This record gives sequence, structure tokens and C-alpha cells, in this order.
Amino acid sequence: MSSNEKVHRGTGNVFADIGAAHPDRVLVRAQVMSRIAEILKERDLTQKKASELLGIPQSKISCLMNGKLSMFSLEHLFELLNALDRDVEIIIKPKTKQEKIATIQVLLTAFA
Repeated sequence: MSSNEKVHRGTGNVFADIGAAHPDRVLVRAQVMSRIAEILKERDLTQKKASELLGIPQSKISCLMNGKLSMFSLEHLFELLNALDRDVEIIIKPKTKQEKIATIQVLLTAFA
């Protein structure tokens, strides 16, 4: 790195750092999609078996596994989680006084 290059600290949301529209929403979709891909890998499912289980074409399984965010709405990802025997809970609560703005976050449980 040359002495003229500057290093900028990230925000913790890569989508905000690169200037994506609605970065919180994109991050949530990416986190949910990543969890679905992990579940499929944990179950050692082929793309064909995953396609049959989730009721979507094998080509969309490939998109899912490769993180093609534009292919899936958050609602569709929730449906896929349900097909994988996962409950999805949405909690709406007031922001704390310490928070400057209200946030969107995904809390993933570690148990199967």
C-alpha cells in the first residue's frame, strides 16, 4: 500500500459500504439466504434433492447457493425456511433511547 492510500473503517454492513440501495434490507436477505444454504449443506442435499424438497427449480437452488440475492424476496426466503422445518419469528419493538435510528436485524439460532 502506498503512503497516499487511505484506509476507511467499514460500517459492519458491506452493502452500506459499497453504496447499495437499502443496505439493511439487502443484508437481511443475504443473512437469511446464507442460513438456508448452510441448512442445505448440513443436510448434505444435492441440488436436485433440495429442489424437490423446496419446490423450486434446480437452477434457483444454484442461485441460492451462489448468493444471487436478486432472485429471492425476503418473503420467499421465509417460505423456504418453513419448508426446511424452521420457524420464522418477526419481532417489532420500539428502538432503545441509545439507538439513533431504528434498525433491522436477523438473529439466527444455533440449534438444529
